Amino acid sequence: MKKSFSFGLVYIFTMAVFLTPTNTLGSGKSQPASPENMEIYTPAPKSTPRLNGPLVYGCTPGKPFLFRIPCQGDRPITFTVKGLPATLKLDPSTGIISGKTPEKGVYDLTIKAKNPKGKDSRELKIIASGKLALTPPMGWNHWYAHYDRITDKMVREAADVMIKSGMADVGYDYVNIDDCWMNAPKNNDPKRVGPLRDDQGNILPNTYFPDMKALTGYIHDKGLKAGIYTSPGTLTCGGFTGAWQHEEQDARLFAAWGFDFLKYDWCSYGKIAGNDKSLEAFQKPFRQMGTILKSMDRDMLFNLCQYGMGDVWKWGGEVGGHCWRTSGDLGFELDRIFEVALKNSEYKAFSKPGEWNDPDYIQIGWIGNASKMGIPELAPMPAAMQYAYMSLWCLMAAPLIYSGDMSKLDEFTLNVLCNPDVIEVDQDPLGECALVIKRPDTNFVMVKNMADGSKAVGLFNRGKNEVTISVDWKELQISDKQIVRDLWHQKDLGVFGQKFIANVPAHGVVMVRITKK
Repeated sequence: MKKSFSFGLVYIFTMAVFLTPTNTLGSGKSQPASPENMEIYTPAPKSTPRLNGPLVYGCTPGKPFLFRIPCQGDRPITFTVKGLPATLKLDPSTGIISGKTPEKGVYDLTIKAKNPKGKDSRELKIIASGKLALTPPMGWNHWYAHYDRITDKMVREAADVMIKSGMADVGYDYVNIDDCWMNAPKNNDPKRVGPLRDDQGNILPNTYFPDMKALTGYIHDKGLKAGIYTSPGTLTCGGFTGAWQHEEQDARLFAAWGFDFLKYDWCSYGKIAGNDKSLEAFQKPFRQMGTILKSMDRDMLFNLCQYGMGDVWKWGGEVGGHCWRTSGDLGFELDRIFEVALKNSEYKAFSKPGEWNDPDYIQIGWIGNASKMGIPELAPMPAAMQYAYMSLWCLMAAPLIYSGDMSKLDEFTLNVLCNPDVIEVDQDPLGECALVIKRPDTNFVMVKNMADGSKAVGLFNRGKNEVTISVDWKELQISDKQIVRDLWHQKDLGVFGQKFIANVPAHGVVMVRITKK
């Protein structure tokens, strides 16, 4: 069905089939976390360096290369890299690696970080094969915070905050513009109305985006990457200029501007496809753009946004996609996160390096309620559920794209977004989506195999009261003594012989990593 949100004369809509909402809070309405129950689980970063981020990184030979080494700890930090190809260079003070991707091959790097308090070392494998997104992309997207109010200034601010807040130090690196950066034929804001294209057919940004190339340059100078949005239809979801009959021209302009990520949203293309519901009709615009992007002179991640139509998880990679939405927008209906995650997990067989199922963005902290003109307000969910939200997405190996207001980040929100032990589960190079083990009640367990042979396990409580949940080694297909580590508290809990038992808060999670002793 179609879901519409009104912004005066602008209508933001998504063509999607929604899961039937099931309220899990027992009260009929989600309640935002209040100061008295916003317990911070994640320990503050230590002053000594801690290197984070992916263990593998995919890129295409001959194309521009940009990677900011994620590292916590007191600055200044001095970085060194052993094994760096000659076509790449390191800025030792920022940890930014840039240059041109070397010839096809696998390059094993040893990264070291040092400050007066200590040092750390970590391996990184650069795989120059043309395959991108070997781990799920991480970053920020403006949509659920700013809707059609987005400006160049807001995007620059988001890039600044990504660095200053420490988000970049745990791996967030994409700063993505969503809809409403172009001109529209009509809008309640006259500064967003104007010619759709110039005399050469080039798409025109609206007044709030005076220089796209300068904007991406600003983002790149920080070692971050930039993303942009369009639709294969005549108009975007917000009623702005789409790419219809200008697909390659627009893609080449995006590349010339310096963008590294494209979100391609079905939107008004449904009118072009008409009554044709064939698989080929669903694939056609995405196959076309996927082919175009591969011919660009820079790597560009391709995000398919068509809400799971035609079982996109079965063919998204085939048409050039790196991640794809498997359902409709979460919107402000955040009491559905458990249902969305359980449904998305059914497609676990199609999750693998370079090809990721996307259940929508992370919406905690301050986000926009579209039914109230999108003005940001506190996310309507208890603190425990915010931990569950992040845990679900990491166990599913989903893209971690935050879509809250970056100018309103607080200590609690950052503690949920920036726990490196939890993020490591999402970024594991094996790339598996966790297996769901259902219980006869409303609780469930998720188990994810990790590349080092350990298991990441989430014990989830969907009820309104604290419960005790256990998982035994037979369910996990392990035996013998196991070391159990609480990932949210970054604390080893001890050695367990046959099972693990935990008290799990209402709507919450206990997330652990289990490793053979």
